[in-house]
Amino acid sequence: MRARDTSTDAIVVGVDGSEQALRAVRWAAAEAESRNLRMHLVSGCDSSLGFYGGGLPVPPDSFDAVENLALTQLADAERAARDAVPGVAVTTERAWLAPIPLLLECSASARIVVLGASGHGGYTGMLTGSTAVSVVARGSCPVVVVRPERVGPVVAGVDGSPNSVAALGMAFDEASWRGVPLVAVHAWSDADYVTETPVAAALLETEPTAEEQARILAESLAGWPEKYPEVRVERVVVKDRPRHQLLARSAEACLVVVGSRGRGGFQGLLLGSTSQALIHHARCPVMIVRPREAVGAEPRK
Repeated sequence: MRARDTSTDAIVVGVDGSEQALRAVRWAAAEAESRNLRMHLVSGCDSSLGFYGGGLPVPPDSFDAVENLALTQLADAERAARDAVPGVAVTTERAWLAPIPLLLECSASARIVVLGASGHGGYTGMLTGSTAVSVVARGSCPVVVVRPERVGPVVAGVDGSPNSVAALGMAFDEASWRGVPLVAVHAWSDADYVTETPVAAALLETEPTAEEQARILAESLAGWPEKYPEVRVERVVVKDRPRHQLLARSAEACLVVVGSRGRGGFQGLLLGSTSQALIHHARCPVMIVRPREAVGAEPRK
């Protein structure tokens, strides 16, 4: 990957002209200004779209039209950022590179990457639902998928894995910055058992107790309240599917923060079922934290 004009003082935002992308721009502008960070707005288009089947080139006017549209979209996004937060530092970049590789390159050095819940896609657009999933799964920094903002606490999904502990640190930092409580949710059942079968009965007998699950949450939280004494913490331990709990709570939260993949599932998976469900169905913005952030789990002050 080549070096890009991003650094850990930049919040990268994917732009494609859609209302969802502009919502992400406004969300990122508030985050950037309050943390004294720079916004870097990017727009990408795969240069292979300039060829028909058989390698026959598209007329140059078509490239010009795409280029002009992208520049207009970037200008509109920059205007939206400055209207939302006057004085916020903004830079822009237009690249003949497919959206996913572009955002992945940016993620290697950005503080966070911010995307709308979905976008236009197609020839002139940039962001689709699959773009968000790919960047979340393979990116090198936290990724925020922005949905309509709500008033409420920050909700963090906790399962005891190193990944979720890193996400918990990010959640404390966000709650401190926003001046809201943090709800730490540990839901431990990922299966619906049919109790009439012997196998199901055996599974139920070997399930950890509620006391053991509460201990997992307590161990995950250890040290964070002392670093953020101003954050009021509500602890929730419940026997339920994590995605059910977090999706329900997203309706009354300002942000949900989770790791990209927790204890369940297969080791080779880059994105767990809970984070995928939140990307597609959450009712508020969602921050997904990749394992690499374990080394950066110290609070982002």
